[in-house]
Amino acid sequence: MPTSSDNHNRLTVLKKFGTDPGALHAEIYIPKNFPKKGPLVVVLHGSTQSAESYNRGSGWSELADECGIALLYPEQRKTNNPLSSFNWFKSGDTRRGGGEPLSIRHMIEQVVDDHAIDPSRVFITGLSSGGAMASVMLATYPEVFAGGAIIAGLPYRSAGNMMEAMVRMKGFGGPSDHKLDALVRDASTFDGPWPTISVWHGGSDSTVDNSNADSIVRQWQKIHCVEGPPTREEEVDGFPRQVWCNAGGQEVIEEYIIEGMGHGTPIMVGGDDGLGEEDKYMLDVGISSTRHIASFWSLA
Repeated sequence: MPTSSDNHNRLTVLKKFGTDPGALHAEIYIPKNFPKKGPLVVVLHGSTQSAESYNRGSGWSELADECGIALLYPEQRKTNNPLSSFNWFKSGDTRRGGGEPLSIRHMIEQVVDDHAIDPSRVFITGLSSGGAMASVMLATYPEVFAGGAIIAGLPYRSAGNMMEAMVRMKGFGGPSDHKLDALVRDASTFDGPWPTISVWHGGSDSTVDNSNADSIVRQWQKIHCVEGPPTREEEVDGFPRQVWCNAGGQEVIEEYIIEGMGHGTPIMVGGDDGLGEEDKYMLDVGISSTRHIASFWSLA
């Protein structure tokens, strides 16, 4: 098991990639055992975090060593957002072909080319503003991703400006279910197969209300043709997991609401399966979202 000191400064800068209309920075981690045609996970940090701090807390690079996964960490610059948040609510940063989404798309293209990654095995995850930006990427570039995981995030285009964003984070207003589905369909000309969706949220999150988790699920249910109650409910590491399966029996949406947890990424530091380090928004609650998300995507 790597010690936490091995985890510091494991990322390297992605020096060049396409155009960068969103003016973002990028870091990568390619494990020594990375196989040709291996998978890529794109990881989006939350507000006040950096690529490095999110990697350290979540344990993604530890898991990457274990399973042979390439990692790409787009990073926000303070000049774009004083809290280092991704601008998931600004109209210039929520559409295909421009702003932060296009920067991230070009980073992915570069890493896929540089490291012979299997383009059918590209995934994205993020926390908070990074989770909301993961929603943006999954809607605007669905053909790029096999799956996405949104942690303490918000549905795609649930807000169009800063004021709306604050209100949505508190769980008020927001598009109707019919509109939620249409927003994703109208974001690109893609018609499937759609990325699978994993949703994680703290039951006691007072920063981003967990009603947003249910809205994210509803945004994708119609697209995956899995409307209505979950196919099954089970317990994983002591927490409830709801799963929606398509007609072929494939798990296409999962949702974890972690009771008693506030705003952050659920991690499990101790034990044989432990990953990451506890930090302000890295909450050691006894379940590793990193490990379970990788497992949902058949990477671990």
